[in-house]
Amino acid sequence: MAVSGGELSVRLGVETSPWIVSDEPWDRLEPLPPQRERRFRYPGRKALPDREVLCGILYVLYTGIQWEYLPKELGFGSGMTCWRRLRDWNEAGVWQRLHEVLLAELNAASRLDLSRCMVDSSHVRAPKRGSHTGSSPVDQGRQDRNTIRSPTGTALAVLLTGGNRNDVTQFLPLLDAIPPVRGRISRPRRRPDSLFVDRGYDHDIYRDQVGACGIVPAIARRGTRHGTGLGTYRWVIERSFAWLHGFRRLRIRWERRADIHEAFPKLACCLITHRHLSSLC
Repeated sequence: MAVSGGELSVRLGVETSPWIVSDEPWDRLEPLPPQRERRFRYPGRKALPDREVLCGILYVLYTGIQWEYLPKELGFGSGMTCWRRLRDWNEAGVWQRLHEVLLAELNAASRLDLSRCMVDSSHVRAPKRGSHTGSSPVDQGRQDRNTIRSPTGTALAVLLTGGNRNDVTQFLPLLDAIPPVRGRISRPRRRPDSLFVDRGYDHDIYRDQVGACGIVPAIARRGTRHGTGLGTYRWVIERSFAWLHGFRRLRIRWERRADIHEAFPKLACCLITHRHLSSLC
């Protein structure tokens, strides 16, 4: 039997735990995970409800605790159960579809501004290495998170690369990773009007390619004096990285598998987008 967010809060003796999934966000997520059919013969033990497992995943994301140390008395299942469910949901594209649903709601409320967007990357340590980390001895313990954000800090796309990759190589892939933004009676948008980018992306070939997509590139040039005015807009993306690092699991990459670690930033972006929706109420 599924347990509601209020009942979970009472069971834990807390009221505002961020890992407790309330009814309103669960209504958006509930139809997205793939349904598992039990065998008629030898069905085995009944699977833990998705909602409780999601609370366990969020607990790991917020606290940064290791999977094997997830307290069973919380009622979220074992850490391995949450790990497998996170893997399966990421493979099924659950977080991507949830992100599209939230962006559509923001767009329908006229709170998603695509007039100008910002692109940047941040570095995180990856002491256990794994895929999508640097290949050289200098960069093996580092990973880059490349993201494109709206003027309010809403994430449109996030890509993971090794620490040895130049940020500019992810410029166009980030644009291609923007999902179709629905929510209005018009063709879904997939391109911002302009991009505000720092000197690390100063390459004329990318200016031409971005301009060919119908986007105005505002990219600072190397060798020029500071004070171009882009900082008055680009502070938003620095704040967005601070939001991501507010989730303790994202401060250091502890997962060897890239798909597991990739699921956490996607889920965090969904949570941040949901915060923007909640601020409308």
